[in-house]
Amino acid sequence: MNKKIKKNGSTGFDLANNNFVISLSAVLLGLIAGAIFILILGNKPFTAFFYLFRGGLMNFERFANTLATATILLFTGLSVGFGFKTGLFNIGASGQMLIGGLCATAVALNSNMPRPILLLVLIIVAIIGGAIWGLIPGLFKALFNVHEVVSTIMMNWIAYWVVYYSVGAYLKAETIETESRSIPEVCTLRAPWLTNLFNSEYINYGIFLGILGMVFFKLVLDKTTLGYELKAAGYNKSAAEYAGIKVNRNIVISMMISGALAGLGGLTYFVGYSLNMQIGVLPSQGFDGIAVALLGTGNAIGIALSSIFFGVLHVGKGFMSANTTVPPEIADTIIAVIIYFTATSLLLKMFWSKISGKNKKKAVANANAEINVTETNPTKEGN
Repeated sequence: MNKKIKKNGSTGFDLANNNFVISLSAVLLGLIAGAIFILILGNKPFTAFFYLFRGGLMNFERFANTLATATILLFTGLSVGFGFKTGLFNIGASGQMLIGGLCATAVALNSNMPRPILLLVLIIVAIIGGAIWGLIPGLFKALFNVHEVVSTIMMNWIAYWVVYYSVGAYLKAETIETESRSIPEVCTLRAPWLTNLFNSEYINYGIFLGILGMVFFKLVLDKTTLGYELKAAGYNKSAAEYAGIKVNRNIVISMMISGALAGLGGLTYFVGYSLNMQIGVLPSQGFDGIAVALLGTGNAIGIALSSIFFGVLHVGKGFMSANTTVPPEIADTIIAVIIYFTATSLLLKMFWSKISGKNKKKAVANANAEINVTETNPTKEGN
């Protein structure tokens, strides 16, 4: 036969178990849901989507702003994704961002170190701050079996009030009660050459830290003994213990690494993007990181692409609202629907399994028909 058919009758492309197909399906369903809401509001979906994506991509400056937004989402996505890969659900990325950002902001506002040394210190303190905020729920999980969802939510609000008190008591701006002093640009992650290159003041060295974070994520989980043990402990605690793996230690390590990645997100946001901290705000990027990790299916490259996509939605929604009567909350609705369908990927897998099953039956029927033709006509080329 000219057409190669595997023993199971399939053509070799399993739609139901292809992560890219599942993620793309979730995105398309999210866009369809957004289009329906736009129609209900009496607007044209294609016009709204045109301005939505144009707002994030129409020129180099807009794309740079998208990348700056995506970099923060990349860190929180990697943070949540690392937890997923090791069997943990870290919903505390917002609090870990706050503490990492608070530590870095405090150093940046009270430092006279040379810039290269200062940048290194900022990275280290942000990692330590985020790691400590991940360590505590990790210890609760390991020692008392407290579910990490509960403890990380509590840690989010503890971080919220720590920032509320610390900024007001030690870092408060001279004229504004609700935010910290603005960090001098020489003490931030911003760089004139990056601003000039991208024509955007929001791009900063965090983008390079994000790339390093992706490499770290991939290498640790897929290329190291530690990564194997972390995943084994997450997938099957009893089997890992039987194999001699120190499960409780690995739970703590996993939560610390997850927190450290979110802490770097806080550094990038507060010391590279906004340049100050406001009290009474829990960063939404920490929760958006859940969507980024889900859509990226726990893969470093997938998380990066997912963060860019959500970055486009966040940057473009204001432009869409300014040029149409569609409210910017439509973009948030699209994100919510994408999260829903990604989280319930079993439904999408069932759908694509049926499609694959029909294709398999058709492929087998065609193969049998070709075999019959070859048997009745020996001069016809066959296998």
